[in-house]
Amino acid sequence: MKVFKSSLSDSPGSAAPPKRIMLVDDHPLVIQGISALIRAEPDLEVFAEAGSADSAMHALEKEVPDLMLLDISLPGTNGIELLKDLRIRYPGLPVLVLSMHEESVYAERALRAGALGYIMKHEPGMKVIEAMRCVLGGELYISPAIATRMMKLFVSIKAGGEARTDMEKLSDRELQVFALIGNGIATREIAGKLKLSGKTIQTYREHIKRKLGFRNAAELMHQATNWVRSEDGEPLHSIRI
Repeated sequence: MKVFKSSLSDSPGSAAPPKRIMLVDDHPLVIQGISALIRAEPDLEVFAEAGSADSAMHALEKEVPDLMLLDISLPGTNGIELLKDLRIRYPGLPVLVLSMHEESVYAERALRAGALGYIMKHEPGMKVIEAMRCVLGGELYISPAIATRMMKLFVSIKAGGEARTDMEKLSDRELQVFALIGNGIATREIAGKLKLSGKTIQTYREHIKRKLGFRNAAELMHQATNWVRSEDGEPLHSIRI
């Protein structure tokens, strides 16, 4: 975890200090790329860099930035769970999620957990800067596709229709367990990662099977593996949630 000090003066009469951005991502290349983008903007600066939820919370104990740019995939506590903690402990901190995960699955979950925006990592750099400025200005930032989808869901709910797809039927924790199963991780290891009992994980597995209509554990494993591959397009060992 790195914390940086501003080199600009905050004294009366000086130019407005740049907005301080905390980057929370466990991929060094992503941190380096975003940091370079931010440093090219005179009204923005990198305040801190953290590779996990724990290190981010530790940095926040010392000083709260103007914006957190957050990845969902973090070791240990993931971004969705961190968002829920931030909403309680730092309710005034704006958070923009920058993620490789498909927005149709995660954007609404991130917004419900407390984020003010969601943008994919494959977007051009200036689009990310635009999203940061939008959230810093107190606005909500989502893609046109997600805005349209959310409006359709709203209309469906008002009309008494079904509001959720199969994946949306899963709770945040169930989705997290489903993704870990798709990465080939055994129940005992999942329990260790999430600091839960094996019995609790088994209960989540049963809930997932029931909600998604899977007949047995083999079908659960097969479908979870296929979903992780299609959702991220990366080797299984490289995906964390």
